[in-house]
Amino acid sequence: MESSRVAYEETVERVERHGGRVYWAWIAGLLLLGVGAVVGCRLADTDGITPVPQLLAFLPWLLAPTGLALLLAFLARWRIGMLWAMVTLALLAWFSEPYGKTMEVGGTAVAELRVLTSNVKFGQATESLIAAVQRQRPDLVFVQECEYTCSDALKKAFADDAYPYRQAVEGQGSDGSVILSRYPLKATDGVPGTMGMPGAVADVEGREVRLQLAHPMPPLPDQLRLWRSELGALRAYAARTKGPTILAGDFNASQDHAAFRRILDTGLRDAARLAGEARTPTWPTATAPPLGAQIDHILVSRQFLSREVTFLDLKDTDHRAVLADLTLFQG
Repeated sequence: MESSRVAYEETVERVERHGGRVYWAWIAGLLLLGVGAVVGCRLADTDGITPVPQLLAFLPWLLAPTGLALLLAFLARWRIGMLWAMVTLALLAWFSEPYGKTMEVGGTAVAELRVLTSNVKFGQATESLIAAVQRQRPDLVFVQECEYTCSDALKKAFADDAYPYRQAVEGQGSDGSVILSRYPLKATDGVPGTMGMPGAVADVEGREVRLQLAHPMPPLPDQLRLWRSELGALRAYAARTKGPTILAGDFNASQDHAAFRRILDTGLRDAARLAGEARTPTWPTATAPPLGAQIDHILVSRQFLSREVTFLDLKDTDHRAVLADLTLFQG
């Protein structure tokens, strides 16, 4: 009788252990399926469909659920799951490496420029931006979501001719955008988009430097086609533009988005990448740093060298501003 009871308890214990292993294996499998869909799209050089584009912005942080899946697969003694998780971890580590060219610039230095880009969140961070501009004294300022009151405030703040030249798309809410410059500007048509993306040509020490503000639509579930289209328009601008060029703003895309990498593939380089800051998050400020995505960029043509990039925390906006010290070379 006693032996029967012991045998029964051992059987129950084995069943419970087996059931626990199956449970952990199921959880690990679900985690790996979710992460695998995102990694698969990254591997295929596509942004996929919702929720993949949204998750791609946080690709390096998918190391955490993948690591958990590996632990659960180990506890479940699921060998295929352990191998799957290790391959996924290796791919994530590979894709977390900075993307884009870092070729050295040769020739004679023509000028040194300080460039700042900031999304002021419907104008709410205008005062903080003005203080930052007065403190950092950039030569060129790209401002996104600068609606009417923001635009007027910038005019009043710099009425002393600190920035005598500007090019703007006036608008409400997120539609308004402004480029401020210490250098003379000649207006261009800019890249058409749902939100304002003004363009200009600056005269920098006798050299024409093409300026283009970037602010495509974000990859919301019902606006993915528009997001891709507007990033594609920025790519087309970069591909056809010759000579010194600065393309800066809130791209609503990181280096893990195929649509953004195609802009870099035209030959433009990310100033943050050149300065060794390719993975520094700029959004959302509620978690960045340390957690977040770098979706605000200053892209430059091969005539520029990025000496240093700094990220500024402004009040009342969900984006960090990006400040780049650049050198323009002849050639």
